Amino acid sequence: MTEIKTVKDDLKISGMHCASCAGLVERSLKKTVGVKSVSVNFASEKAQVIYDPTKINLKSLTEAVKKAGYGAEKYQADLAEAGKAEEIKIWQKKFIWSLILSLPFLYFMLGEWLAYLPGGFLKPYQGIISLILAIPIQFVIGAGFYRGFWSSLKMKTFNMDSLIAIGTGTAFIYSLWQLIAYIISNHSLIGLGGDMISGLYFETGAFLITFVLLGKWLEAKAKGKTSEAIKKLIGLQPKTARILKNGQELEVAIDEVKVGDVIIVRPGEKIPVDGILTSGNSAVDESMLTGESLPIEKNIGDSVFGATINKHGSFEFKAIKVGSETALAQIIKLIEEAQGSKAPIQAIADRISAWFVPAVLVVAALTFLVWYFVLAGTLVFSLMAFTSVIVIACPCALGLATPTALIVGTGKGAQNGILIKGGDPLEMAGKIRVMAFDKTGTITIGRPVVTDLILIDDKNEDELLQLVASLENKSEHPLAEAIVKHAEEKKLSLLSVEKFAAIPGRGVEGEINGQKIFVGTENLLAEKNIKASGELLVQKSKLEEAGKTVMIIVIDNQISGLVAVADVIKLEAKEAIAKLKAMKIKTLMVTGDNKRTAAAIAMAAGIEEFEAEVLPERKSEVIKKLQSGKVFVAMVGDGINDAPALAQADLGIAMGNGTDVAVEAGGIVLVKNNLNDVVRAIELSRATMNKIRQNLFWALIYNAIFIPVAAMGLLRAEFAGLAMAFSSVSVVTNSLLLKRKKL
Repeated sequence: MTEIKTVKDDLKISGMHCASCAGLVERSLKKTVGVKSVSVNFASEKAQVIYDPTKINLKSLTEAVKKAGYGAEKYQADLAEAGKAEEIKIWQKKFIWSLILSLPFLYFMLGEWLAYLPGGFLKPYQGIISLILAIPIQFVIGAGFYRGFWSSLKMKTFNMDSLIAIGTGTAFIYSLWQLIAYIISNHSLIGLGGDMISGLYFETGAFLITFVLLGKWLEAKAKGKTSEAIKKLIGLQPKTARILKNGQELEVAIDEVKVGDVIIVRPGEKIPVDGILTSGNSAVDESMLTGESLPIEKNIGDSVFGATINKHGSFEFKAIKVGSETALAQIIKLIEEAQGSKAPIQAIADRISAWFVPAVLVVAALTFLVWYFVLAGTLVFSLMAFTSVIVIACPCALGLATPTALIVGTGKGAQNGILIKGGDPLEMAGKIRVMAFDKTGTITIGRPVVTDLILIDDKNEDELLQLVASLENKSEHPLAEAIVKHAEEKKLSLLSVEKFAAIPGRGVEGEINGQKIFVGTENLLAEKNIKASGELLVQKSKLEEAGKTVMIIVIDNQISGLVAVADVIKLEAKEAIAKLKAMKIKTLMVTGDNKRTAAAIAMAAGIEEFEAEVLPERKSEVIKKLQSGKVFVAMVGDGINDAPALAQADLGIAMGNGTDVAVEAGGIVLVKNNLNDVVRAIELSRATMNKIRQNLFWALIYNAIFIPVAAMGLLRAEFAGLAMAFSSVSVVTNSLLLKRKKL
């Protein structure tokens, strides 16, 4: 059976006003043939759609959204950011015009209370002036609310626009009816006897729309701040590159750089794309990528990344990844996908929003009926109570509670080198109770280093290391590499070697300055008829028990020393494990290495339990066994052999220097390869989830308190609109406080 290949696209959605709008867009897309899954995020104004390209295309998806009454186009990060700035300006402009047109209403209201206020001659004209001012506010500036109401009716549902349109429409229609009745009965457009026409409430709808627009403007500004991480990353991308072509330096646009181009970078310049150093050396500031403040030394053969900053020294490098393939572009894509996704807790808000608006309409209708028919309230009072209930209940705050915190949380993580691939892994990180670690490259640095050099004869340490490194420099074995690198770090020059020979499985031999030298195992010693003392063998055994590989050094048939090489634990490993234990998270290590080495590494890191000699395919079985204990399990790894376990775990955490397969399988990627970032990811998750719970609590409490107050007739409709607007702003502001959290 042929597997159906799906495509994932992001759409920029415009015209959404609340969580109900997002639900409306989501439902309209889900009904479209060929769509497999949809996630619409109100805060980021983005829809992630997975669909069958043989049945539907991007154009059809945008048409489906437009039929629901909203705008849609293919999402592009730079255009989306420009669109957000434009949206803020539009809301600001609407609010200012609405405020200007509403100010005369404030003057009319004050005139009722302050008899000495000048302009009393305007009283008879207040009715007709109010109508002239209210029409553009209601039907031009506020037209979007009516369009949204009509769209929701076509989809047989209700949203925030429904509430505003019904509330303001009720006040306007009642006032218009009163004004027309007065004109017909009195044959006059103005108040008779110098008095104003009573029973008009045009100001209610005008102020209500003005306050809602104020809230929308402030909300758009606050939402713009939540995605600052994306804006900063996009701003880091260089615009040009200096390439070397036919011996000439040419400055070209970044889009013209191709894989294989040789690029020149001078001190203080940004590196344009990803590549490999081919000439020169320098120190590069990679803080934008890793969060690490110290510059990283770069030599020939080292990787460099686009948007990082060359501190000193000129160099040339070969372009390996350009455009959307660069590390920066991939990080931007990852954050965009995360910020466009939903955390599972969002389902609570979605379920509430689905029944909330219809329930509010029922409560509002009951409020009117009880006041008018049971409590004998006036028609005006009953209608105003009805309008207040509708307006105060707009579910904006509820819709913003989860996504705004999610956007700030993932952005905060990205700025600290913790890439979180969506709401699901962000929420799951806070629930983890068991943390399983791979050994090599995760707990350990991932390459062998010299740990011990023990002297037997009268040579000093540097002399012995120089001889051993010179001999091992002829070998291609990874352990030999570690010895040579150790000598280079100590700035020891390498000597000329003659008659070199590699003895498979046993060691190497050769002559240096007339001295016969070999470095190898006990078996090689036996072949050379050289006996090791009991004391030497005890020392060797102790080193091996600590998980180290030990080689014996022999010069002119005399044992001169021992050199021990091992893949040592990372400096921060012990600290990170201790912090996890303090957080009541159980830790264990899963490795394919032998039990002796695994035990030594586990003990050094402070991990009490370990599984050794585990084949790659069995790593996922170990995770399954842990999950059978009804606890959430995370796996931290870096290799291809870790990918099945990363995928099986409730949360996969991949080291940033790991294989592409491991990074793909992980829900969280640690760019700095620092184990303390595992702890930071959990702390960030818990802080973000706390913000979401706070937001949901206050959004629901706000409605629980103010809906009854409005139903009792104690809250004017226009003030209900103001309170509703500021409830949304307060939720977004609370989410923004996450930026202050120290990681």
